[in-house]
Amino acid sequence: MAAAGLPRVTDYLVIGGGIVGITLAWELRRRHTDSRVVLLEKDPACGQHASGRNSGVLHAGFYYSADSLKARFTLEGNRQLSNYCGERGLPIRRCGKLVVASTAADLAGLDELLRRGRANGVTLEELTADEARNVEPRAKTVERALFCPSSASVDPRAVLAALVEDARRAGVEIFTGVAYQERTSGGVRTSAGTISTGYLVNAAGLYADRIARDHGFSQRYEILPFKGLYLQAEPGAPGFRTHIYPVPDLRNPFLGTHVTVTVDGHTTLGPTATPAFWREHYQGIQNFRLAECIQIVRREASLFLHNDFGFRHLAISELRKYSRQRLVTLASVLAEGIRAQDYRRWKAAGIRAQLYDTRDRKLEMDFRFEGDNRSFHVLNAISPAFTCALPFSTYLADQIDRLST
Repeated sequence: MAAAGLPRVTDYLVIGGGIVGITLAWELRRRHTDSRVVLLEKDPACGQHASGRNSGVLHAGFYYSADSLKARFTLEGNRQLSNYCGERGLPIRRCGKLVVASTAADLAGLDELLRRGRANGVTLEELTADEARNVEPRAKTVERALFCPSSASVDPRAVLAALVEDARRAGVEIFTGVAYQERTSGGVRTSAGTISTGYLVNAAGLYADRIARDHGFSQRYEILPFKGLYLQAEPGAPGFRTHIYPVPDLRNPFLGTHVTVTVDGHTTLGPTATPAFWREHYQGIQNFRLAECIQIVRREASLFLHNDFGFRHLAISELRKYSRQRLVTLASVLAEGIRAQDYRRWKAAGIRAQLYDTRDRKLEMDFRFEGDNRSFHVLNAISPAFTCALPFSTYLADQIDRLST
């Protein structure tokens, strides 16, 4: 919808047109049918950042500790989003996921993933190395592996387009090309004028911390952007039956280099998790902002110097993945027959809006939000937020209803 029809008053104003903003606006409208719900997206279309640039993997929920919000919503989110794709006729590939052990040292990690999966109610199959090759003949593992049949792939942009359509049909007014600028008395100033709002919901992703601070929140948090790149297979390259993932380092929120089967059956290798120098640092100097760059580089330099949460090792190892050969080599640990000549092109980069706790000097592992009776701020909605979006938004709407009454 063009900004020309932007209202001057609304009951709920949602900032951010990613999957969390869209599903949360839809849920608020469903609950409060007599209320006006307006959503603003600064870009020309919704889902232009993490929601539309992710791998499309529907996760199952066995990576996360049982006391986390991620564990609470991933299993149900997988089920609800799978059902939504079926109901809306959207493509989905139910390919499952293998987690393999690269060395004997990874076997303890497999055991921990199995324990977490069982605690979270996720169906996981323990496989021998031979059984793993029955699932995926090219898979490589030491002694054993885990297989999760409920992992799947979808088309993120198709899902976002359907959600936008359904939210609009429910009465959510979505305006694209309209950016939040600052808080005013009783509302907010945008690039298309000032809006008086009863309640503000901030789901702005990469800029969620900045907007939150404008409203008195996110005092101990700031966003650190990490760039994710995937290599995509050339036409005719040998394919895979299932996703293949390594045993991750559970001390950080990244899952390592893996083999992904896309919804249309193609293969990607990646991603990187390279520290970016500004929030929308996708390519070259695109979207460059000097003040933003100075602030983020200063923070990253401090982390590198003090090596908080192993940042120095992480930064160096991830920068090495800008080499196509390096990424292919890492993926070759997981499967046979991965050749550099089959992976010559990079997919469009994505940026992970990772929340950093400046007081405890650590990355936030779980979803985080803050709010009061005037505004609510989704500060950390990193992976698997796409998978979790439908039940997570219901939960967030519960929090908003509790705070605003």
